[in-house]
Amino acid sequence: MLACAEAVKKSLLQAGAGKATIFETKGHPVVYGEKIEDPAKPTILVYGHYDVQPPDPLELWKSAPFEPLLKDGKIFARGSADDKGQFFMHIKALEVMKEQGSLPCNIKFIIEGEEEIGSPNLGTFVQTHKDLLKADVILISDTSMISLNTPSIDTGVRGLAYIQVEVTGPNRDLHSGVYGGAVANPITILAQMIASCHDENNHISIPGFYDDVLVASPEERKMLAQAPFDEKEYEDDLGLKSLWGEKGFSTNERTGIRPTLEVNGIWGGYQGEGSKTVLPSRAFAKISARLVPNQTSGKITSLLLNYFKRIAPEAVRVNAFDLHGGEPYLTPLDSKAYRAAEKAIESTFGKKPVPVRGGGSIPICSLLEKELGIKIVFLGFGLDSDNLHSPNEKFDIANFYKGIETIPYFHQYFAEMK
Repeated sequence: MLACAEAVKKSLLQAGAGKATIFETKGHPVVYGEKIEDPAKPTILVYGHYDVQPPDPLELWKSAPFEPLLKDGKIFARGSADDKGQFFMHIKALEVMKEQGSLPCNIKFIIEGEEEIGSPNLGTFVQTHKDLLKADVILISDTSMISLNTPSIDTGVRGLAYIQVEVTGPNRDLHSGVYGGAVANPITILAQMIASCHDENNHISIPGFYDDVLVASPEERKMLAQAPFDEKEYEDDLGLKSLWGEKGFSTNERTGIRPTLEVNGIWGGYQGEGSKTVLPSRAFAKISARLVPNQTSGKITSLLLNYFKRIAPEAVRVNAFDLHGGEPYLTPLDSKAYRAAEKAIESTFGKKPVPVRGGGSIPICSLLEKELGIKIVFLGFGLDSDNLHSPNEKFDIANFYKGIETIPYFHQYFAEMK
């Protein structure tokens, strides 16, 4: 992580940043860089992160996850799209603008190392360095677009509430023949508890979960429906025979405007080779909820923790605790920043981008806006098929170059717009 922070700093300086500094935090460091052309010009603050998801399971990778492989016009490596390759587009765009003498805006960079664990220390850094980070807009490329043929802009990202649930039964693993049927199996109980979270319509059945959901208007749903979507192609890409989700909503709505609840991992008992007939003492699960506007991570986290503790039968003990979270964020479509991003994409792609809602989360967005008092715009060039958080993550070189080509236009149009 420290070596990566140094590499980010070096890249910024090589691209023409006036200065680049590594700031220590209680966790991984934050890299700050800037190129100030003229204090009278607008200032764009670029946010990104150099930390990545764990590469596991390693056996499913076709190449070493931390040894980038260029193949078939794509770069395969953990972090190639999320988010090293995408924030690096901005560094290379700075280099291009500086070489061409066409820097219409001042540029600042804040590249952190803890986004994938909820940015626990970035809030303190931002609060402590408000003057250093003063800008007119925040530009983030940690999102995706539909395709190079159908460019799109994420108009928002979902929030996140992430918890862990631990169920304990007997004080040790037991012989499943001697004790089975008389002692509650923690894995069975945990599975039943998780199954109770959805009803027959795949609607989340936890009381109060939807209380604060901002329901998308018919106009917005109509706008989202303009995005081209081939359900058969989607299924084939994922190796599925059919899709699954909340009744009454399309696939794109389920992944954008609706909250969700997913089991990210579940384990317990014997998992080694061969058989071992035990009734396990403990079972575990990691569970996350993706949140939409008006929901808050604190409220949903508390709701989830209390739910699992409340529904547990007396035969087991439940310990549930918070891992991390973040708030949802929406970009106003009539904002200067969104209009500049829209025009920039139209200039390089030759067509107007489709506005879509992103399904992922960038936990720090709401805090950045609150502390710095400025809006955020997303300008992502990855694809949903880039295997983010999965084995064989990749980033298409064509998308990488398109990002470097488009970003300077954003700076130009943002500087020109009133």
